[in-house]
Amino acid sequence: MSKFGLALGGGGARGLAHIGVLKVLDEENIKIHSITGCSMGALVGGLYAYYGNAKEVEDFIYKAINHPKFIELGTDKLKENNKKPDKNYFEQFYDYVGTRIQALKALNRLSYFDEQLTDEIYLMIPDTPIENLKIKYSAIATDLLSGEEVNFTRGSLRQAIKASSAIPGIFPPVRLNNYLLIDGSASESVPAGRVREIGADRVLGVDVTRCIKTIDQPKNVFEILYRAEDITSFHLSVLRLREADLVIRPQVRHLTWADFDQTKEIIAAGEQAAKENIAEIKKLVNRNSYLLEIEHYIKKLKGDA
Repeated sequence: MSKFGLALGGGGARGLAHIGVLKVLDEENIKIHSITGCSMGALVGGLYAYYGNAKEVEDFIYKAINHPKFIELGTDKLKENNKKPDKNYFEQFYDYVGTRIQALKALNRLSYFDEQLTDEIYLMIPDTPIENLKIKYSAIATDLLSGEEVNFTRGSLRQAIKASSAIPGIFPPVRLNNYLLIDGSASESVPAGRVREIGADRVLGVDVTRCIKTIDQPKNVFEILYRAEDITSFHLSVLRLREADLVIRPQVRHLTWADFDQTKEIIAAGEQAAKENIAEIKKLVNRNSYLLEIEHYIKKLKGDA
C-alpha cells in the first residue's frame, strides 16, 4: 500500500489554501498517510491530522478568525496597503498612529504582538499528544539560539503548532526546554524531505510562498520585513521542493500573510489547484513503489534531491 504524504508550506493566510487541497483529496477518497507542515502548513496539517477531515478544519478556521481574541490581535493593521476607501481620514490616521505605537512598544519585547494575547488565541488549538493523532504528523520549527531545525514528532500538538507558526518579530518565540523557537519557515519552507522521515514514500508538496518579483519599493519597516521573508522563503522552497514527487501552487502568491479577510477565496484557490492537478495526484498515489525508488535514486545521482 502506498504511503502518500503531504508537505504543507508556510505563508500565513496564503496557507489556508491547504484546506482547499485537503477538501479535494477528501472528495476523491485519497488516503493520506502522513503530513509535515511549516507555519500555517503546520496548523492546517495538524488540525487535519486531529479531525481526520477537511470540513472540520475549515469550520475551525472560520471560527478562529472570527473569534474576538483574533480580531483583537489586529492582524489587519499589518497588511500592506492597509488603507481602505471606506475609512475616513481620522480612522486612517488612528490606524497609522496605533500601529506605530504598538511597534515602538515592541522594541522592549520579543514580538510585535503581546505574548499573553497570543497565548489566549492558541488555547483554541486542541492540546493533544501528536502520537495520538489519526494521521502521522510533524511540525517544523527553528531554534533561534542554535539555528537548528526542530521537527516535532511527539508531544503537545498545540505547542508544536505554536512554535512552528511564531513568525519572527511578529509573534513571540516559544521557550521549550533549551530552545527558543520560531516559525519553521525560517529554515524549512516546504518540508518535502521531512515528511519522508515519518513514513511517506511519495510526497505532494503544496507551495504557497509569495511571488518575489516586484517593482514597488518598500515604504516602511514592516514592508522590508515582509520582503526579506518572501525572498528567503522563495529560495528555500526552490531547494526543498526538489525532494517532492509532485508540487502544486495555488494561485495565492500575490497575497500577503495577513489577508485573512480573503479566507474564502484562498481556500477556493487551493481547491482549484488540486482539481487541476488531480490526475497527476492520483497517478502519484498509484505509482509503483519500486519505480518511485528508482526515480528517487536517479534524482539523487543528478543532484536534484
